[in-house]
Amino acid sequence: QVQVVESGGGLVQAGNSLRLTCAASGGTSSLYGVGWFRQGPGKDREFVAAIRWSDGNTFYGDSVKGRFSISRDNAKTTVDLQMYSLKPEDTANYYCAATRKWFASLRLPVSYAYWGQGTQVTVSS
Repeated sequence: QVQVVESGGGLVQAGNSLRLTCAASGGTSSLYGVGWFRQGPGKDREFVAAIRWSDGNTFYGDSVKGRFSISRDNAKTTVDLQMYSLKPEDTANYYCAATRKWFASLRLPVSYAYWGQGTQVTVSS
């Protein structure tokens, strides 16, 4: 059973940076991808970024492209989301998710079977 645990959230001023980490365990070698999603108050869950396990290809949501960067460590046990130039609208609960479903769209929440509890990011203006 794959487990993912997020860490690194907190309060930050607009314009600053923050890094989130997703620690994956329990059979990560069979993963297809790991993604980050976020959900703000009263909003739908939004795709942020994802990385495909087989080749390391990365994907980004339009609202974070050019500001956020997703990466994984060589041991393929952690995935970082480095966030730059944060804005108040980036405030949300950020979730890490993992999937073993090959060829699934990594942009869709329904593609993921394993979810973390989330970590809160608050950006003050």
